[in-house]
Amino acid sequence: MSDPDSTPLVVDVAIAGGGLVGASLALALAKLQLKVVLIEAAPFGAVDQPSFDDRTTAISNGSRRIFEALGVWPLIEREATAIRRIHVSDQGRFGFTRIDAKEQGLSSLGYVVVNRVMGAALWRRLKAEPSITVLAPAKVQSMQLQQHVQRLECAMDDSVRIVEAKLAIAADGARSTVRQSAGIGSSTWDYEQVALVSNVLSQHFHDHVAYERFTNAGPLALLPLTEGRLGLVWTFSPETAKEMTALSDTEFLARLQDTFGFRLGRFTRVGQRHLYPLSLTRSDEYVAERLAIVGNAAQTLHPIAGQGFNLGLRDAVSLAEVLADGLAEANGEFDAGDGMWLQRYREWRAADRGNIVRFTDGMVRLFSQPLGPIKLLRNAGMLAFDLMPAAKDALSQLSLGAAGRVPRLARGAPLSKG
Repeated sequence: MSDPDSTPLVVDVAIAGGGLVGASLALALAKLQLKVVLIEAAPFGAVDQPSFDDRTTAISNGSRRIFEALGVWPLIEREATAIRRIHVSDQGRFGFTRIDAKEQGLSSLGYVVVNRVMGAALWRRLKAEPSITVLAPAKVQSMQLQQHVQRLECAMDDSVRIVEAKLAIAADGARSTVRQSAGIGSSTWDYEQVALVSNVLSQHFHDHVAYERFTNAGPLALLPLTEGRLGLVWTFSPETAKEMTALSDTEFLARLQDTFGFRLGRFTRVGQRHLYPLSLTRSDEYVAERLAIVGNAAQTLHPIAGQGFNLGLRDAVSLAEVLADGLAEANGEFDAGDGMWLQRYREWRAADRGNIVRFTDGMVRLFSQPLGPIKLLRNAGMLAFDLMPAAKDALSQLSLGAAGRVPRLARGAPLSKG
């Protein structure tokens, strides 16, 4: 590898990680008069970017409004499938809960989109933004705090590029190099579970219903997709997950049928099956000197409630809003890495993060309990919950990302005041 470029790239904001959250943050910041660089390890627009795989993501109405503001929604709308009802049940038990968009006064509770589709739309928008410099493929090897800047050393092919940023943003995933370079650790709780992800077809149309069924092996989710398909996320122990991938399609569909039942008729086809280990990872801190942490670098959640991406996206646009307000207050003398803005970001995000992490982790632990009395109580609770509109309203608001202070972009308002 050759020596570093002697002329550093000097910017206001350097975003490490061009996945779904990092790319969204870059687009949000493009609306401000800031010099922004996005550093991504995969080639520009590469289909093999880890975040842009064939997994499906349930995005909230707040996230849809954010994508509308970023100019991304028109590029993915045709590939997005509305969730109009959610049905939650416990295998072999009487408890169930239903949430209907109409009861909440909504046209939908959210949408399901394939990650690859979202990634392609985000990168297409990035190409159209001249104010954003993209370094790709480029990998941050180290970061060092210097006077008034973070100095990032980025490997590009056989050379090294130096970036000096007033503010560095870690959006580079659960094993964030940038976070670690700042000396910030993380805690991880291994759920000792693996998510098996695939697409399936059934005899009956899904009718825009998302199903979550809790089984002895782990949660099973079926999410409505385009062309009548269903996105399957089925959680197992690592050993059982390997066994499930080894089954023939016919054998696998028979197991799925036996577990889910015939609410959708018979399952007729299954696509490729992929495995993803599951854990809860939380950063020890969310800001440091001239550093902010967002998305999976801040927290990585179990997919049981489909909240990980929505939470990370709110991280991104909340930070963008703090910087927009800072620009307005600074009257031209603006330092994006000023500790005042970072503290505002940290304090704002604390409640939302805490609520969603506790909600998601609590669901995993509650529905993993094998004890008979606990199963009986949780099923009685699910039935009672189904009859209590106020409780359902509260859950739907939490899952839609409408609890606590909501970012302007998630409300359909402009990023900047006025």
